[in-house]
This record gives sequence, structure tokens and C-alpha cells, in this order.
Amino acid sequence: MSEIIVVIFSGGMDSYTLLNRALKNDLQVSAVTFNYGQRHAKEIEYAASACVELDIPHKIIDITAINELLQGSSLTSNIDIPEGHYADETMKSTIVPNRNMILLSLAVGYAISIGAKKVFYGAHSGDHAIYPDCRPEFVEKMNNVCAVANYQPIEIVTPYLNYDKGEIVKDGLLMGLDYTKTWSCYNGKDTACGKCGACFERMEAFACNSMSDPSGYEQ
Repeated sequence: MSEIIVVIFSGGMDSYTLLNRALKNDLQVSAVTFNYGQRHAKEIEYAASACVELDIPHKIIDITAINELLQGSSLTSNIDIPEGHYADETMKSTIVPNRNMILLSLAVGYAISIGAKKVFYGAHSGDHAIYPDCRPEFVEKMNNVCAVANYQPIEIVTPYLNYDKGEIVKDGLLMGLDYTKTWSCYNGKDTACGKCGACFERMEAFACNSMSDPSGYEQ
């Protein structure tokens, strides 16, 4: 029997690529998606649809009660979503306090309960500038903690940690992935805005692969 793993799956393109790479590597995937009170549920809807299509176990966990503890981010509070490039200083307003430590801790508990020894998440180098919880030192420290926090050590795995988003898309295209089945935009409209950092980075990722995002944008 193949190895059981847990994948934190947001419904965005990075975690979608990660999920499919794990399946291509013959891993037995259980996906988990967290509703932590983010501004819209578009990504969650895309995650659910993808897991149905891939026929893999998928849990959507409602932790919206913690939203009142995670204020001050434009993703969880009534603060304008910044426009521009991900590397811009303004993009720091999209940091959700302690998000990945919280989500990884919950995913580790889930992994132990189903006999998995690894938790995968889609940290990548494009996030390093703004998000401390996507940097190599964070992953290293989380691995140290998860090795001793329970009787069963759990490994935090980040296959794309040193990849930029263009390289992630390249890997997905080599797998034949359809990225219209993912959602990245910070705004929950019918069509992606084309202005926020997530949209900018996504468009650049496809441009690096000499193509346009098939999903389309308002702008």
C-alpha cells in the first residue's frame, strides 16, 4: 500500500499542483481545507470541486471561530485588499497572524489520527519576501517541533519551497493540469480582479511559461 500523507489544500494553484504531484508520485492523499474566516469562500469551493473530480478524501474544517483572534489582515478584516506586486511592502497587510503554524498544527493532528507520517503544504520562494511562515527557517523549526510534539513524529514536507511560482506552473503544465480549476484572487468576485498581488503573481507565473492564464481577468 502507498504511503498515506495529508495535503493542506487551499484550492489555489500552488496547493493544486502539490496535490497532483503527490498523486503522480503514488502517494495516498487525504486533503484538508480550512475555513478560518477568510473574506470569501471561492478557494474552498474550488478545492471541494477538485477533490471530487480527483476522487480523494477531503475534509473542509470550519475554524471560523478563531477569526476574531486573527484580525488586522486584509484577508480576515474589513481592510482594503492591496493592489500591486507581491513583493510590494503593502502586501504585508495580507499576512494572517500565525496562520500556517495554526493550520499545520491542525493538519499534524489529523495526520496522526489517520496514520499518516507527513503533512505537505505549498510554501514556495515567491512567498519568502512577505510571509515568514513560508520561509525555509520556519519549515525547519516546524519540523523540529513536529518531531517531538507527539509520540508519532510528523514530517512537514514542502516540495516547492525553493521553486518560484513560474516553476510550479511549469511542473503543473508538464502534468497536464487545468488551472481554470483553481482560484487565487483575493477578491471573491465572479472573475479574478487582475489587480491584487495574488493575481499579479499568477499572471507572471504563466508569462514565465510563455502563455496567458486560461482563467481570465477583469483587468
